[in-house]
Amino acid sequence: ASESVREKAWRTYESLSAVDGALVYNKKKETWGVCIFIVAVDLDEMTFTFTELLKSISISVCAFFQFLKEVDVNMDTISTKVDSTVSRLKKKYDVLLALYHKFERTCGLIYLEQPSSEISAELSSVLVLKNYWITFLLAKGKVLQVEDDLVISFQLLLCVLDYFIKLSPPAMLKEPYKSAVTAVAVNGSARTPRRGQNRNTRTAKQTDTDTKVIEVLCKEHDCNLDEVKNVYFTSFIPFLNSVGIVASNGLPEVEVLSKQYEELYRNNKDIDARLFLDHDETLQPDVIACSQLERTPLKNNPDEEINLILPQTPVRAAMNNIQQLIMILNSATDKPSDTLNVYFNNCTVNPKDSILKRVESLGHIFKKKFAEAVGLGCAEIGSQRYKLAVRLYYRVMESMLKSEEERLSVQNFSKLLNDNIFHTSLLACAIEVVMATYVRNASQSDGTSAETNLSFPWILNVFDLKAFDFCKVIESFIKAEPSLTREMRKHLERCEHQIMESLAWQSGSPLFDLIKLSKEREGQTDQPEPTSTLNLPLQHNHTAADLYLSPVRSPKKKASGPPLSATPTPDAQPAVTPPTQKPQKSASFSLFYKKVYLLAYRRLHTLFFQLLSDHPDLELLIWTLFQHTLQNEYELMRDRHLDQIMMCCMYGICKVKNVDLRFKTIVSAYKELPNTNQETFKRVLIREEQYDSIIVFYNLVFMQKLKTNILQYASNRPPTLSPIPHIPRSPYQFSNSPRRVPAGNNIYISPLKSPYKFSDGFQSPTKMTPRSRILVSIGESFGASEKFQKINQMVCNSDCQLKRSAEVSAAPKPLKRLRFDIEGQDEADGSKHLPQESKFQQKLAEMTSTRTRMQKQKLNDGNDTSASEEK
Repeated sequence: ASESVREKAWRTYESLSAVDGALVYNKKKETWGVCIFIVAVDLDEMTFTFTELLKSISISVCAFFQFLKEVDVNMDTISTKVDSTVSRLKKKYDVLLALYHKFERTCGLIYLEQPSSEISAELSSVLVLKNYWITFLLAKGKVLQVEDDLVISFQLLLCVLDYFIKLSPPAMLKEPYKSAVTAVAVNGSARTPRRGQNRNTRTAKQTDTDTKVIEVLCKEHDCNLDEVKNVYFTSFIPFLNSVGIVASNGLPEVEVLSKQYEELYRNNKDIDARLFLDHDETLQPDVIACSQLERTPLKNNPDEEINLILPQTPVRAAMNNIQQLIMILNSATDKPSDTLNVYFNNCTVNPKDSILKRVESLGHIFKKKFAEAVGLGCAEIGSQRYKLAVRLYYRVMESMLKSEEERLSVQNFSKLLNDNIFHTSLLACAIEVVMATYVRNASQSDGTSAETNLSFPWILNVFDLKAFDFCKVIESFIKAEPSLTREMRKHLERCEHQIMESLAWQSGSPLFDLIKLSKEREGQTDQPEPTSTLNLPLQHNHTAADLYLSPVRSPKKKASGPPLSATPTPDAQPAVTPPTQKPQKSASFSLFYKKVYLLAYRRLHTLFFQLLSDHPDLELLIWTLFQHTLQNEYELMRDRHLDQIMMCCMYGICKVKNVDLRFKTIVSAYKELPNTNQETFKRVLIREEQYDSIIVFYNLVFMQKLKTNILQYASNRPPTLSPIPHIPRSPYQFSNSPRRVPAGNNIYISPLKSPYKFSDGFQSPTKMTPRSRILVSIGESFGASEKFQKINQMVCNSDCQLKRSAEVSAAPKPLKRLRFDIEGQDEADGSKHLPQESKFQQKLAEMTSTRTRMQKQKLNDGNDTSASEEK
């Protein structure tokens, strides 16, 4: 390290010693290494690679990242620049680790452990893992600019395997690869070309005919053949030509490739992935990471006959998600369907030409931006993904129009279908679904989406689309496409949360124009959305059509139908009204603010529960200040984050109420919440182009603006408390919990879990619960016919009881959540009745238990839903 780096690193080391001397004393070498790394990144003076640093202090990647978190005790040791660098390194490591594990297992399935003696020792030695892996690492580094794209990286790995398998003697190979290579040789493709043969000619000949091996690889790994072929021809073949692979038997010389990779690795100053081959201790994952990487479910009971789920490794999970999406879109078309064309023809102004031109022009933009982000050789990969998104776009558009026709009893949607923002938003949402399916982070074991270069809001920047406008389509999109997986619904809900938290509050957003219009409508300066609506249920029948045309049309005015004018009228530019008439209320703005309030309270409640559960009376005070700020001091949200305001409100109320809660404590708890970013509290806008920590923001901005209001909470006449928002079930959630068939029998319907294997176009169900009850999986072997007869009898009895009860009242509504405890316990209410109890006593106990549980559920369901959806 340079002298300047060492000097500043020493000052950092001393400051850490002053804060936590025990930590530094016990790990002197590690602490010094972390200080050098932090300063070198901040000063852009990395004269060493990340692997060299790990080697010098004898620590693994995982241990280093964990220790870095421990060192950042005061939240100001590590800058956002270092956070970003660490995040990039961690994502790259996760992808490499997942790929290497997959690579080792796959090679074990391809090659014989002890090949026959007819294979020369020389040929065997060059076909070791080292040759394959280094070739892949060099190809990945040369082809991809995005280091954490697991899917394209794996497809590229398959291309490398295909190349080497075709150069391997059949006697070394297991089936089905041996037969595939033999078939290639019979077709006349040169497996081991002569050294002097022109490489370009050789490559062209191979790629024209040798598809047998790649077909087998794709089938074995549930990978889309067309996509892998695309990567092979557009990326892998140009790579082979660029690195000048010429060697005896057509095999690359491993030392030459290793030297090229060495140069690449030292330029990037990151991880030397060749060390995976040696199982180097610096690259070994911790125990938890290993357990997350390969999780094979164990039988709960040895006597149970269940189909075990294959290990859901990151690669397998990614391939399954892609296959599921492709299956859904197989029946969709790249052009508007006949049904859509009928809707287009019914419009006052036919929108078809403008729709097709828009799809074409946005396609060019997307393909260009995708190639710039991923790699210039990956333009065709972007084109493939765009085609899938266009199919989804037309499919969802048709579903939306059918729903609108049923709702409004009209067929002329000229206004909506000629609205440019609506179409761009709908297409962007379809692209986001496709991109999120492909861009899966390697460390995700729970299916949640992790941030990458192509993650949301990347697509908004590509299409220059305002986040507030995009937000209007999300809920309708999900309702219009019921085949979306639970993970994808969660992802889109997370996108909506990002918009409400910060993206919609950026300068230039239509939201601020709508706030001004709302003030004009209300005739006062501080009422974006009245507090009187907070405790009302968030129930609405607004669709995307209403939100994009709002305030031109209200959903209540069904008879009038949509306006015939073809000129789109966005929210921020409502139709001109007479001077004496108030501007119409914007449905999209009103709904957005209600959702912001709901999200704000949920986040506050979660953080409050962790920090101030001993002071329950403070929650309403903090919420009142929080809600007041969003309603009256909304300019504080401009270019800032919702959580920044939340933490300031919590700190301010505790301060005036003499409750000891430090900002450090708030931030420490906040870091542990799901979907949080350290930049939220480390880099807050103070004034134009000036950023600092959240503590500085509180002192210089927040407190200056709200000091008078905050002090009122310490007086004898505090402000009127704001009502708590009504907490509904998430509109994006479909329950994972089994639901009970009404009328008292212990029959439960459980949703199909995510499949692990796609074969012949059908999904194989996974293990179901509860295991102590009769389970039926349609399409799978079930067992004795007596079980079916028993179920039929129980269902028939339920039908009879339902018919009788329907004469008096509606059928009972199934409970949202059920408990499964010990055998013999009634799973509907969690109570266990004694034999001597009378039927009246049993019924009374059931009713009391049910009523208590429903009351608890009403209070907790919204928070449970929010927590489960955001994890």
